[in-house]
Amino acid sequence: MRRNHGTTPRTPRVLGALLLAAAGAVTLGAAPAAQAAAPAPLDRVVPAPASVTPGGTPYRITRATGVRVDGPAEVRRIGGYLAGLLRPATGYPLPVTDRGTGGIRLSLRPADFGAEGYRLTSGAGGVTLTARTPAGLFHGVQTLRQLLPAAVERKTVQPGPWQIAGGTVQDRPRYAYRGAMLDVARHFFTVAQVKRYIDQLALYKINELHLHLSDDQGWRIAVESWPRLASYGGSTQVGGGRGGFYTKADYREIVRYAASRYLEVVPEIDMPGHTNAALASYARLNCDGVAPPLYTGTKVGFSSLCVPRQVTYDFVDDVIRELAALTPGRYLHIGGDEAHSTSHADYVAFMDRVQPVVARYGKTVIGWHQLTGAHPARGALAQYWGLDGTNAAEKEQVARAARNGTGLILSPADRVYLDMKYTSATRLGTTWAGLVEVRRSYDWDPGAYLPGVPAPAVRGVEAPLWSETLSTTADIEYMAFPRLAGAAELGWSPAATHSWTAYRVRLAAQGPRWDALGIRYHRSPQVPWPAR
Repeated sequence: MRRNHGTTPRTPRVLGALLLAAAGAVTLGAAPAAQAAAPAPLDRVVPAPASVTPGGTPYRITRATGVRVDGPAEVRRIGGYLAGLLRPATGYPLPVTDRGTGGIRLSLRPADFGAEGYRLTSGAGGVTLTARTPAGLFHGVQTLRQLLPAAVERKTVQPGPWQIAGGTVQDRPRYAYRGAMLDVARHFFTVAQVKRYIDQLALYKINELHLHLSDDQGWRIAVESWPRLASYGGSTQVGGGRGGFYTKADYREIVRYAASRYLEVVPEIDMPGHTNAALASYARLNCDGVAPPLYTGTKVGFSSLCVPRQVTYDFVDDVIRELAALTPGRYLHIGGDEAHSTSHADYVAFMDRVQPVVARYGKTVIGWHQLTGAHPARGALAQYWGLDGTNAAEKEQVARAARNGTGLILSPADRVYLDMKYTSATRLGTTWAGLVEVRRSYDWDPGAYLPGVPAPAVRGVEAPLWSETLSTTADIEYMAFPRLAGAAELGWSPAATHSWTAYRVRLAAQGPRWDALGIRYHRSPQVPWPAR
């Protein structure tokens, strides 16, 4: 927290009392307290807004404040969400109403905010959030939330005051796709744990939740036509724990909850490799007809669906059909990485047959960037997970596909893989892509990262979190924070705002908010965190 130390000399108590009686409004000798209560500057948020114009009197939330909604039922729902965030710490009733003036107003208008942009204006008379879509209003609520003291996140009444700086924020995202991936296959995480992560993603305007639902170590989604996938293939996890899986009702609840936070769920069934859990569940998916044992280690590249057999495509069709029916979002991820046990010819043949299945059930294909070594379908997205030092030929393969119309999601492993250790002393995580401290994770430009890629081909950024070493919510949060906030900023904020020097200060201001939310995070020495 920035503190400006007053220069007024101390005043004797008697004189101070006389001055108080005369002025009735000024408390001499109390400058630090007054300044500590000053509202956060409008630009002290993450992700950095596109445009900030400070000025005018702050607005103070009081017991008389209401949340005034102007628009359809969805606007009222967002107003209720905002009021629900603010009531516990403020202790104020904050009624949600479509009447009156002043207070906090949410309004839909046909202005040019884009699909997710918003405008926030604040002054003595109130705060107004305006957007063209409910998603834009929701993102504006996250900005408003960060402009209030971190104590607003607590679940018990706090002293306040609750001020929002005067001025205007106009904002919209750089990229339409701003994602985070959670690997629930290596270790299983419950619906409640996934919901908690969704809330954390929403705070930073992330709009895509990629769920890695299958791998060698576990199958995590019920499939009625192949029931042993979940009951047997989902029965374990890395290290031999009992695993778990989502029923269709569980998955629908995750999708519903994500949608209420304006996140779209992107389910992934990784294939043709990373399939041991499926192969162990059904012997007929193996070329030799023999089911391998369940696997609880962490090696990769040893498993493959049997590409020549028709049963493989019956299986794929059934799984994609059922998963697509559960998923209202646009995308279905088919994996495609580390298929070392599949010949190149078989890999190409497999992808050529599977991509049309995804389209048949109304979804757009996403695959890891190895898909660009086959024939990416029209409209497909490739997710790049290589390193800064990945060989030029592989990068050019991706760039060539991009030039031919394949969109890219950037997830370079030595930048935004959240499971990489911060330092050699980090207890959790792995190091195969190197050590990734906070500055390294933030300090790159998605628009200029891959040589030869046209700027419009970059559709966004995603921060994957693999779970080989993670088994608890505390583990997830320690590896995700603070790096997740930087990935969110890379996806949302204009390139012109990109500055490590400025970002580290704004990031430091998030620390007390994470403390209030109970998030256990890495207190990187690269960031000037406030003292606790």
